[in-house]
Amino acid sequence: MESRGQPAVCIPPFPVGVGRAYQALMQSSPPVIILNEPQLAENIGAVARIMANFGLAELRLVRPRDGWPQERAWASASGADWPLDGAKVYERLEAAVADLRLVYATTARPRETQMPVLTPREAAGELHRSVARGHRVGMLFGGERAGLETSDIALCHAIVTIPVDERFRSLNLAQAVALNVYEWRMGVSDRPREAFAQNIDEPADMETVVGLYEQLEAELDDAGFFHPPEKRPSMVRNLRVALGRARLTDQEVRTWRGVVTALSKGRGRVLEKLARQKAAAKNETKG
Repeated sequence: MESRGQPAVCIPPFPVGVGRAYQALMQSSPPVIILNEPQLAENIGAVARIMANFGLAELRLVRPRDGWPQERAWASASGADWPLDGAKVYERLEAAVADLRLVYATTARPRETQMPVLTPREAAGELHRSVARGHRVGMLFGGERAGLETSDIALCHAIVTIPVDERFRSLNLAQAVALNVYEWRMGVSDRPREAFAQNIDEPADMETVVGLYEQLEAELDDAGFFHPPEKRPSMVRNLRVALGRARLTDQEVRTWRGVVTALSKGRGRVLEKLARQKAAAKNETKG
């Protein structure tokens, strides 16, 4: 069996600029992920990678088929080592869930149990409410070959099932974990990262932006765009509103001013060429 010494668990720090409120949310008690009788080390590594993507860190393994640790798991995790470094191994599922107040079993197969059945989104809401009351919670996933047995589900409080197409219900282990922990994450932060939500650079000041507006409007005046004249105020207003929504940076304003200048100079060259052609035609007529 391949082996790996268990290093100290080192969870990466939050990037510079991440607010304290967000850090506090992520450092609360997200669900424990419990894999019951997982078979392939590569799948365990893929689960760790998913956990790291969505802010979960505590991984528990119940009777992994090939023992633990397995070097291939770290290779599959692509650097998301901390869930693997801190993974705990249990011989009995009862011990793996003993300290948890709420445990949900994930399965795609109907079982001979009478308990609530939730979607991942519904389950995530219940898990968040439980965590807010100070409870430790977990999500249980079965092995790749047969999933969870009825006796495993009997240790849980509800079943979570993913609403997949009935024509093909098979998901691999990492996919099932991803869909569930994504819904958990949406309860922590349902907005894109700030760097994606708006320009990374600060918007230009309004003096700079108004300079662009006035340059563009002057060129449009020369081109006869504002017609009829009585509609000019509303047309100007619409243009400014459309450009204002873009929250242009200084660089973007400079780019747009360069575009307007290039177009106006190009128009001047066209008009000059037409004037020369007209004069030449007139001279030929006189001749």
